[in-house]
Amino acid sequence: MNRMEIWTAGDGTVKPGEVTLILDLQWFAAEDEGRTEEPTEFTYQKAREEGRLAKSQELIGALVLLLPALAILFLAPSMLRTSVEMLRLFLTRAAEIDTVKDRLAAGLSFLYFIRLALPIVVIAMFAGILANLIQTGFLFTTKPLVPDFSRIIPHIGRYFQRTLFSAAGIFNFFKSIVKMAIIGGVAFLLIRLDIEKLANLQKADLWLGITTIASLASRMLIISALLLLVLSIPDYMFQRWQFRESLKMTIQQAKEERKQYEGDPYVRSRLRQRMRDILTRDMLRKVIPRADVVITNPTHYAVALEYHIGQWEAPVVTAKGEDNLALMIKRVAAQHEVPIVENKILARSLYAEAEIGDYIPEAYYKVVASILSTVMNINEERRKRKEADRGA
Repeated sequence: MNRMEIWTAGDGTVKPGEVTLILDLQWFAAEDEGRTEEPTEFTYQKAREEGRLAKSQELIGALVLLLPALAILFLAPSMLRTSVEMLRLFLTRAAEIDTVKDRLAAGLSFLYFIRLALPIVVIAMFAGILANLIQTGFLFTTKPLVPDFSRIIPHIGRYFQRTLFSAAGIFNFFKSIVKMAIIGGVAFLLIRLDIEKLANLQKADLWLGITTIASLASRMLIISALLLLVLSIPDYMFQRWQFRESLKMTIQQAKEERKQYEGDPYVRSRLRQRMRDILTRDMLRKVIPRADVVITNPTHYAVALEYHIGQWEAPVVTAKGEDNLALMIKRVAAQHEVPIVENKILARSLYAEAEIGDYIPEAYYKVVASILSTVMNINEERRKRKEADRGA
């Protein structure tokens, strides 16, 4: 049973008029049960293309609060002059302007509003864009704007599972408490430090009252924003962890992704076989005829060697094969009159220890040199016989 029933009656029975509360224990299960495979680079890239990224809204909120607050602090004298100018204008021309018929009042109000608000709005927008760029880099996608009709129907159980009975829900709950403690604590401490000055404002003039309250509010905003900026660091780390957990896959999903990303294993196997066939044909057609000797096992292995005296440090393995490929190498070598020498131990050793294009191991220099010397003498005698036959 994956559900728990709670009755209001003390004896465990339900009486008329009483309510039965049924809780599904799956609400308390892991959100991604069965997702054990770590996300791949392909998974991260796909999520990024869909606009799903790990980012902290606390960092965005802290920067959007901090930078405009600093802007207000530095632009306060200019904003104050603009406000005084606006009040003086409207108060001196209050009797001349008809606010109902004359559009001048609305136009002037709009212009002054732009002068006061535009710098702060621009800086706030810049802070929001900067906070996103810091976390995610530049990304432009329209996929998050595509309507998702599956979200129209609410899933109450899933909602409570995510908001109450999950790591994210618990973390957000304590994060909200910390945020309230930060803002409340900063406000309490700053007001307590200036409590005597605030109490005496009733005796002060208007200008002193405005500057005192403005100074207190600006300090409160800046300090709170800095503390919230510090809070955004663990929040960003948690968001990255939660994002990685959300991208984890089941074993079957990981197999499907590998198949999608790398191609079907059967197709890849066929492609590799096709590539081997092409390389084998090229090797038999171009490489074997240039070889100086082919060392055989005699039926299981064949290794072709080529050596240029004075140019190469040692003989080079130009081709090798076993079983059917070894037979093909010997057949092509015989067709092009390449000497074939049977040496079981040497053929097996060269096949195992040297790759195509490598010099032969130093341990086999002596035996290979002996074979090449014999082969070259045979080739020289064959060349002389051919020249004699041509002369006759």
